[in-house]
Amino acid sequence: MRIAVDIGGTFTDGIAEESGTGRIWVGKCLTTPADPGEGVSEVIAQLLDKMAADGERVEEVVHGTTLVTNTLIERRGAPTGLVVTKGTRDTLDIAREVRYDLYDLRLELPEPLVPGEARAEVGARMDRTGAEITPLDEAMVEAVADAIGAMGVSAVAVCLLHAYVNEAHEEALGKALAARFPDLAISLSSRVAREIREYERMSTTSANAYVQPLVRDYLNALGERIGGAGIAGLLRIMLSSGGFTSAEAAADTPILLLESGPAAGVISALNTGIEAGFDTILAFDMGGTTAKACVATGGAPDIAHTFEAARVKRFKKGSGLPILIPSIDLIEIGAGGGSIATIDALGLLKVGPRSAGSVPGPAAYGRGGEEATVTDADLVLGYLDANSFLGGEMSLRTDLAEAALGRLGARLGLSVTEVAAGIADIVNENMAAAARVHIAEKGLDPRAFTMVATGGAGPVHAVEVARRLRVRRLLCPIAAGAGSCLGLLAAPPRVDRAWSKPTLLEALDWDEVTAMLSGLRVDAETELTSASADLGAIAWSVLIEMRYAGQGSVISITLPYDEIASRPVAAMRESFEAAYRDLYGNTVPNARIEVVTWRLTGQSGVESRRFSWAEGRGGGAATPKAHREVYLPAERRFASAPVYDRYALPPGTRLDGPVILEERESTLVVPLTAAVEILPDLAVCVDFGEPA
Repeated sequence: MRIAVDIGGTFTDGIAEESGTGRIWVGKCLTTPADPGEGVSEVIAQLLDKMAADGERVEEVVHGTTLVTNTLIERRGAPTGLVVTKGTRDTLDIAREVRYDLYDLRLELPEPLVPGEARAEVGARMDRTGAEITPLDEAMVEAVADAIGAMGVSAVAVCLLHAYVNEAHEEALGKALAARFPDLAISLSSRVAREIREYERMSTTSANAYVQPLVRDYLNALGERIGGAGIAGLLRIMLSSGGFTSAEAAADTPILLLESGPAAGVISALNTGIEAGFDTILAFDMGGTTAKACVATGGAPDIAHTFEAARVKRFKKGSGLPILIPSIDLIEIGAGGGSIATIDALGLLKVGPRSAGSVPGPAAYGRGGEEATVTDADLVLGYLDANSFLGGEMSLRTDLAEAALGRLGARLGLSVTEVAAGIADIVNENMAAAARVHIAEKGLDPRAFTMVATGGAGPVHAVEVARRLRVRRLLCPIAAGAGSCLGLLAAPPRVDRAWSKPTLLEALDWDEVTAMLSGLRVDAETELTSASADLGAIAWSVLIEMRYAGQGSVISITLPYDEIASRPVAAMRESFEAAYRDLYGNTVPNARIEVVTWRLTGQSGVESRRFSWAEGRGGGAATPKAHREVYLPAERRFASAPVYDRYALPPGTRLDGPVILEERESTLVVPLTAAVEILPDLAVCVDFGEPA
C-alpha cells in the first residue's frame, strides 16, 4: 500500500491506496502549526487503523508540504550568509529597480533574505564565456571562510558571476567551506539554478540556503515519525513541477518544494479530467486558507520557470522574491473557508486575504475565533451541516457563526442571512474574476473548459464559480476534500535540469551541447534512481529558450531528447519563428537568433489512475438521508433540498438540483438549474449544457 499526506493551512489530509486495486481510505485532522509532523502522525494512524493494517505494509509515503513557502513568507529561516563576486554584494538590494506599483508613494519592496552584513566578496572572476579572468587562490578562500565563520550563520549561498557557464570557482569554495564547517548548509548557484540572470540566480540560491536547515530537520524528523509508526517504506516529496523526488534530493534543493501542495491539487484535477475523457481542464482547488486555479490543455499543465515567493503585496506581481524553479503555472486567490470577512474604510464588505487558519479557525469551530469567515457563511446558508462536518467527527456551532455574522450585519444594517449571502457572493466573484483573467492571459476561452474542483471548500463554491465562468461542466473526484493527496498518488517521478550559455544559433558547438545534455542526463538519472524510478519508463525532452539577438525576453520551444543528436538547426529556427509569430503577429526577417538556456526534463508517462472507495459505499437506489433548507443565490431565497450520502450513490445515478451531496471531506451544492451524474469512477459531473 501507499500513503499520501498533504499539510494545508487548516487541515492535514491523508489517503492510503491499496496497491493493485486502487481502493482508497481517507484520513483528515486539523493542522498542527507548532509541529506539523504531529498532524502527519495522526493522519497516518487514522489510515492504518481504518485498514486494520500495520506499518510494514506501507511501501511508500508521498508528501506534499507548504513548509518552504511558509518559511519564506514568515521569514523564519536559518541565519544565512552569501558569498559573491567582488563588486556585486548589493545585487539583492538593487534588484531590477522596477516599481511594481507606480502610484504607491509608500511602496514597500521585499527585504532580501540575506542582510548586507552577512555578505562576503571574493576577488576571483570568470567572464561570460566561462574563461577565468582572476584565479581563485588559497588566500581568497581563507578570507571568505574567516568571514563566514565570523558571521555565525547556519547556511551560506555561493553565487559568483557567470558560474552558470563555469562552476569551478563555486565548487572550490563549496568544498573548502564544507571542510572547515561540516555542519554548514551550503548552496551553490551552479547546482541550484544554473541559469543566466544574476539577480534572479542570487535570489534563488539565497532562498534555497535560507530554508535548507529547516527543511532538512523537518524531513529527518518526519522520517523518524514514519519509522516510529513501523513504516519502512520510502519517503517521497512532491515538487512544484508536478512530479515527485526522493527525500534526500528534496533536502539538497528544498526550494523546488515551493509550490509542493498546490501542484498536487493540479495533478489530481488532471487525473480526474483525463479519466472522464476531458483534457482541457480548469483545476480549481479551494482549501481553508487559499484558492488556486490552473489551466491545462492537451492533458498537461503549463510549466513556468520563474516564480515569485513571499510577495509583500500578496497579489501584486513584482512585489516578491524571484525564484528560478520549474513550477506548475497557477494563480493564487486569497479565498478559502477560513478567509475573514471585514468592513473596509469605505464601509463595504470585504473577504480575505486574511485567514483564520486552524487556530483559532472560523467562529463555528468553537476554538476561540470571533471573526466571521466563509465557513461561517456557508454554515448559515445551509451549504454545510453542523453535525456532518468531517463525517460527524467535528461539530460546528451555528450559534457562534450567526453571532459573528450578526456583528458585521449590525454595522452594515443587514440581516445575518444577507451578510452570509454577501460573503459567498464576494468570494465566488473574486475567484471567478481571477480565473477569468488567468484564462484570458493565455488567449483561451473558459467556455471550452471542464472545471475540476478539489479541496475542502472547492465543491461547496465550485458550481457558482463555474456558472460565472460559463464553463461546460464541473467534475468533483471522490475524496475531493483531500484532492491533493489523490494528486500525490497519481504524480510521476520527475527531474529538471537547466544550463545557460547564450550562443548564436548558427555558432552552436554541437559537440559541447551534446556533452552538456549527456552530463545533465546522467545527473538526472542518479536522482531518479534515488526515487526508485524505472529509468526505462522515463521520457526525456529538451526545452530550449531562444530570442532574437539583443532582446531581453525569451521564447521556449520543445524537442524530443533524441532529436538533438541530428543538430536540428533548421527545426529550431522554424519552431522559434512560429512561436514568435503566434505571440507577436510577425517575425524579424534576417535577424540572428540566440540560444540562451537548455532545459532537460525526465518524467515517466502520466497515465490516469482510477481510485475507488474502500469504505462505506453502498449500492441500489439513491435515497436522500435528509432534507434541509439551502440558500439559492440566483433566486435569493431558501429552498428545501434533499441531502445524499455521496458514498452511497452508485455509478449512473442522476439527480436534479437543488441537491446536496455530502461526504466526509467536503460537500457539493448543486443549484436549481443544474443536474448531477455519478460517473463510472465515482466522480460527480455537473453539466451546465452548451455555453452561450
